[in-house]
Amino acid sequence: MSSALLVIDVQESFRRQEIWAATSNPGIVGQVNRLVDAARSAGDPVFWALHAEPGTGNLFDPDRGFVRLMDGLRPAADEPVLTKYVHNAFTTTRLHYLLTAAGIRELVICGIRTEQCCETTARVAADLGYAVTFVVDATATTPIAHRDAPADRPLTEILADPRTLGTDEIVARTEYALAGRFATIRTVDEVTGAAVALATG
Repeated sequence: MSSALLVIDVQESFRRQEIWAATSNPGIVGQVNRLVDAARSAGDPVFWALHAEPGTGNLFDPDRGFVRLMDGLRPAADEPVLTKYVHNAFTTTRLHYLLTAAGIRELVICGIRTEQCCETTARVAADLGYAVTFVVDATATTPIAHRDAPADRPLTEILADPRTLGTDEIVARTEYALAGRFATIRTVDEVTGAAVALATG
């Protein structure tokens, strides 16, 4: 056992945001579950991360009750659920220690958001010496407003603004940034196919 699956921030906080209506991957729970099932079948450990911003009063404040996995995701009793307070899943958690203790050298990454916590974690993991597989269609993101756009605009205005970065472009940019530098880009079908082949010999 040298590989582990890391599920990042697939949490209710995101579904409560208005912009989630424009997400790149509304079926992310199903995609993540396919990876989880394949990892468990292959005997690979699964690690879960949730993002929290205590004291902010926003959707990532644990006191609001939304810092929890989306419905349909169920960690097994022996699968760690880590709470992080920065973008990457290493700096404020015991993830690196747990992976090292388990002899993990390969990390399969999925979750939310593609270009933010998932990409940042992939970069840090690569710098720490892990071989990273980034399962792009088991990540999700939302459109990004231009830096000069007014804050708190309704979703319709964000989507109508030609300066808004769309989800297809965000995902493509992440793939370009990671591939050949920090990670191998794979799809759920590719990863689960490989996992099934390994499990069946």
